[in-house]
Amino acid sequence: MSIQPEAEAGPIAAAGVEPNGGADPAADPSPAPSAPAQRHRTAAIVAGGLIAVLAGSILFLSGWTVGRHAALTPGTPVDEAQVFQPFWDTYRAVTDRYAGGDVDRKTLVEGAIKGMIGALGDPYSMYLTSEEFKKSLEGISGTFEGIGATIGTVDGTGKSSSCTELGPDCRMVIVAAIAGAPAEKAGLLPGDVVTAIDGASLDGLTLEQARSKVRGPKDTAVVLTVERAGGGPRDIEVTRAVIVRPEVEAKDLAAGTVGYIRLAGFSDGAAKELDRVVAEDVASGKRKLILDLRGNPGGYVTAAREIASQFLADGTIFWQENAEGALTETVATPGGAATDPAVKLVVLVDGGSASASEIVAGALHDRGRATLVGTTTFGKGTVQQWTQLEEDSGGFRLTVAKWLTPDKTWVHGKGIAPDVVVDQAPQRPGDDPALEKALEILGGTATGWAATRLAA
Repeated sequence: MSIQPEAEAGPIAAAGVEPNGGADPAADPSPAPSAPAQRHRTAAIVAGGLIAVLAGSILFLSGWTVGRHAALTPGTPVDEAQVFQPFWDTYRAVTDRYAGGDVDRKTLVEGAIKGMIGALGDPYSMYLTSEEFKKSLEGISGTFEGIGATIGTVDGTGKSSSCTELGPDCRMVIVAAIAGAPAEKAGLLPGDVVTAIDGASLDGLTLEQARSKVRGPKDTAVVLTVERAGGGPRDIEVTRAVIVRPEVEAKDLAAGTVGYIRLAGFSDGAAKELDRVVAEDVASGKRKLILDLRGNPGGYVTAAREIASQFLADGTIFWQENAEGALTETVATPGGAATDPAVKLVVLVDGGSASASEIVAGALHDRGRATLVGTTTFGKGTVQQWTQLEEDSGGFRLTVAKWLTPDKTWVHGKGIAPDVVVDQAPQRPGDDPALEKALEILGGTATGWAATRLAA
């Protein structure tokens, strides 16, 4: 079993379980009796023969039952044997007596793992097949095959939700489309509710399962049935492609006086590229920066720390609370390029800013380092760990901790409210009210755009 770095968690040690032990029933340490003693005991042995046979039979049956019980529960800790007994009873019944066809034990075990994690009712903890596990990690790294859109869930009223099973009160929604990706070209918009994929309803699926249906080999098509505010259902066909998500986009605004950096993900590569861009901006004399986290679903917690450290010289970035309630502080890494308070910073956020995006936004907000502009963030305050299972049995991601802002605020389900709310829609193509407000706060204008600088 291997543990992978996760969207918001570093690896932790996995505990092993020792198998049950027991005495060897064939060994008898008692000494043999002498011949005289043996003769004196003959009558007693004969007289008690039947009792001995019956008693021996009882002991034999008892020993067989105990031995059988132990053999059917391999690796189960003694203090958990009673809890696990129904599982082992079911497993043995299926493998020994199922008459509906061949039983694939590997499939049974994978199904049991899936059910166990699904029973938690946590939308961020789930079992993944080998292919799903690989694709999920590819998505975090910034390269995958699909339509190029961030998806999420809303309740029946359209409010962001952490629901686990899609249905009338848990609906899949387009959070954002990657610029230039097939989803954007096909006309998918933030807020579009997806009700069917290739004509099949999503009811009963998890968001991960629905995403697997949306993704697929490049140059193949998928049809999404969407509901959009102000209109009825419509089918939108999207041709999949290899999506190389440009995680860092940088521009010069206000005649070169304001540095604008849009961050689309939190891979390790994105963190390094952002570090380079920020350093270049500051070295060129810029003292006004805009960090755009809108539509950013998150990524590695290590990347969040590195990015926040570009603007905070020291002190708390976030707190992590484990299953036992113990708090661990994560502090800034020294050496950030824009830690001087003279460098003014505005951070743009919206309902698509989640997870690692909220770690950065929360740190910069609580520490008084930046002004947040836009709308309330998504509200994901948990940390997941990715574990790859042996024998090509896929893997799982599991919620292992909560994260809290420097002020020890848990944003889960609530999000982070911006200092300046900007929620009006653009009046014409190219308009960006939130960006215009950020420039106004910094004392600049939207004129003087320079060439875009994309991540390599």
